[in-house]
Amino acid sequence: MLAEELKHHKLPLNTVILALPRGGVPVGFAIAQALHLSLDVVVARKLGVPWQPELAMGAIAGEALALDQPLIRDLRIPRQDVDAVVARESAELERREKLYRGARRAPVVRGRTAVLVDDGLATGSTMLAAARYVRSLLPVSLRIAVPVGSRQACQLVESEGDECICLAKPLPFAAVGQWYEDFRQVSDAEVTNQLELSHRQAV
Repeated sequence: MLAEELKHHKLPLNTVILALPRGGVPVGFAIAQALHLSLDVVVARKLGVPWQPELAMGAIAGEALALDQPLIRDLRIPRQDVDAVVARESAELERREKLYRGARRAPVVRGRTAVLVDDGLATGSTMLAAARYVRSLLPVSLRIAVPVGSRQACQLVESEGDECICLAKPLPFAAVGQWYEDFRQVSDAEVTNQLELSHRQAV
């Protein structure tokens, strides 16, 4: 459905689909296949509150860091604890970059249209960091595309891209997984295989 919507946006032939692993890769793969565009990844990592890792206090992607400063202040998280989480997730980010891309170089984004894709937006913090990172690579246009998202998350990321395309913004919004018939966890092997297949088709 997202691919069908993007067809109406008349994307240039050199557009690159950049998916957020792991869940965004099957979505990005389907879009890249339907629109005959190249696919790659932008690895972004959630920065979890030290004593409650599932609660995001920000996210990191490349050199871009997005911190929820009001939350950090409210929870009185010490700066050294924030720095420790950033360091740990930066190392994991680098590991995943090497795992997913292998010997392939990162795509050239400068001067191209980039479409950032994920399986959905809950808080939007991870997409926000990813968008800031991709924007630093100087694309001619940056679009964010997701099948479903909370209204708050979409509003958060809209200012970072030229357009935020979200098929559904349900109220109330509980979780991304509620809007999928199959929301099994995507494995590293699936990500690697879909990237490799997309790369071979593009060559």
